[in-house]
Amino acid sequence: MGPPLGAVALLVAKRNQWRHLPGLLLPGRWLWKQRTVKYSSTGRSNIAKVLIANRGEIACRVIRTARKMGVQSVAVYSEADQNSMHVEMADEAYCIGPAASQQSYLSMEKIIQVAKDSASQAIHPGYGFLSENTEFAELCKQEGIIFIGPTSSAIRDMGIKSTSKAIMSAAGVPIVEGYHGEDQSDQCLKEHAGKIGYPVMIKAVRGGGGKGMRIGRSEGEFQEQLESARREAKKCFNDDAMLLEKFVDTPRHVEVQVFGDQHGNTVYLFERDCSVQRRHQKIIEEAPGPGIDPEVRRKLGEAAVKAAKAVNYVGAGTVEFIMDSNHNFYFMEMNTRLQVEHPVTEMITGTDLVEWQLRIAAGEKLPLSQEEIKLKGHAFEARIYAEDPRNNFMPGAGPLVHLSTPPPEPSVRIETGVRQGDEVSVHYDPMIAKLVVWAADRQAALRKLRYSLHQYNVTGLNTNIDFLLSLSRHPEFEAGNVHTDFIPQHCHDLLPTPSATAKEVLCQAALGLLLQEKVVTNAFRVQTEDQFSPFASSSGRRLNVSYIRNMILQDGKNKVPIAVKYNRDGSYSMQRGSAQIGIPVPKYLSSSSTEEKGSTLAPMTGTIEKIFVKAGDRVKTGDILIVMIAMKMEHTIKSPKDGTVKKVFFKEGSQVNRHAALIEFVEEESDETQ
Repeated sequence: MGPPLGAVALLVAKRNQWRHLPGLLLPGRWLWKQRTVKYSSTGRSNIAKVLIANRGEIACRVIRTARKMGVQSVAVYSEADQNSMHVEMADEAYCIGPAASQQSYLSMEKIIQVAKDSASQAIHPGYGFLSENTEFAELCKQEGIIFIGPTSSAIRDMGIKSTSKAIMSAAGVPIVEGYHGEDQSDQCLKEHAGKIGYPVMIKAVRGGGGKGMRIGRSEGEFQEQLESARREAKKCFNDDAMLLEKFVDTPRHVEVQVFGDQHGNTVYLFERDCSVQRRHQKIIEEAPGPGIDPEVRRKLGEAAVKAAKAVNYVGAGTVEFIMDSNHNFYFMEMNTRLQVEHPVTEMITGTDLVEWQLRIAAGEKLPLSQEEIKLKGHAFEARIYAEDPRNNFMPGAGPLVHLSTPPPEPSVRIETGVRQGDEVSVHYDPMIAKLVVWAADRQAALRKLRYSLHQYNVTGLNTNIDFLLSLSRHPEFEAGNVHTDFIPQHCHDLLPTPSATAKEVLCQAALGLLLQEKVVTNAFRVQTEDQFSPFASSSGRRLNVSYIRNMILQDGKNKVPIAVKYNRDGSYSMQRGSAQIGIPVPKYLSSSSTEEKGSTLAPMTGTIEKIFVKAGDRVKTGDILIVMIAMKMEHTIKSPKDGTVKKVFFKEGSQVNRHAALIEFVEEESDETQ
């Protein structure tokens, strides 16, 4: 088989001296000498250089393990990511196109060409993008490049959910009742939904990550949810075929990490509970699953191995199950890649799953047998997102003005792809980081999670950190009583009405605004060299204004005045009402809501996917007006009131900025005014 991957460390270390030689550094990439690929007696290559066909935290994660193993890393990046963390960390980096994923991270031809140009022996796809793309895995094989993942046939069989259900049923793995047929007509799907019984889960046959997934809770809303799921699936996977499943009420989402090698060995590394979700996407995960006894754990693992063996699976994979209140479990799907939440499995098993991926891709056997894999302690992963939990978890984008994290240690991991000053891009997923903690038992791990969340601070964007803290403190979560409806069921506890901000904080906010103004006016005075301009003074005297100045801060929807007195010694005295930190948006700027003065506004920057109305149409409150795609998610914009459409400002496919007017309409007069 040849020496293990680590044996190439000396070669790589010697070649690192080239990195700093004058004249060899070109913009956007490192220049290296070509290396001839050596082959062992078995015909398998020893991977000396790996290209990571991804971005963000997973790219950084793979680079760290590659560096530890003495394997060189090659990054690819879009124009929007040219200053990103993964680009800086990699040994080489290549620009592959514009910000749009279709023209960069989803461009198979460009990535293959970079692999050739950089003499990379292997490609690690990370997760998302091309990680579960059958055509890409096959293209790598045709080009003689190792795809660090399963075979294209396994991706195809398990990636099409209807096919995977049939394979699992034949293999004796329990599955959920549903429809997985070829007939995709609206009428057929609606008939089968009625036979299955509402509520039903509508799911794209391809892909994962909660994309192309909706719940039809009644016959009346089935068509709307079906069309929404189709649009999103077409956008994300270029396939809008759907399947239907019986929706299990308040189920748990339990998944099992499996690994297979090229020698016929397959193992499981226990389960993760990923039940707590919003928008059908995971937000906090833990391993092992709370309350799952050893016998159920063994049955879960054996069922997952049976599923993997049914498709001769090689590499890292995750078999996902739904589990009812009696711990009966049913196959849901298999993710043929490394999962976002893989670190919790690493923490409880003492493994490096990316290292396993690299070794297995190079032809080595699994590092451990099933008997040698031991479960120790408990781990949590909290996904920190740039989003607003109080606004239906609306994702955000912009600069990370300030970022501080808990200090990393063996039991606390910060998996991230951004640094202070970086930008959370509107083009990609809004995840900032994954906070991963481990302790000897669940309660100790939960305490460590809370402590670490308290130490995490982000300024410049809304985040879900406070929400994660509320979630981790909830008595039902602490007791391990988790299910996929946890957040909707406990939303009033998790998102309580905010209390009034303390008067000290308000005074500090007002003082901060005054000091910021002082910096600006001082800079103006220096630039203009006009010492007497009223705009170059922040003393309170300019424009004949008295020493008393009124400021307005805002507490939610309540505006409260603060009277600021400029004292002669440079200090300030303040009198305030009850207010919230924040500055009311001036009338001449767009509102942050989706409605202002008869216009419906874009809640965020994105693309107009579909328009349902035209000028002259009458609409009722709640009617769907527009569907937008932003930050990899679909957002439905509905009419806030009854009225008539006066004008539609954009066409389908248009890019729009946040707060841009989308539709203008004439509001119907109420009976009281007639």
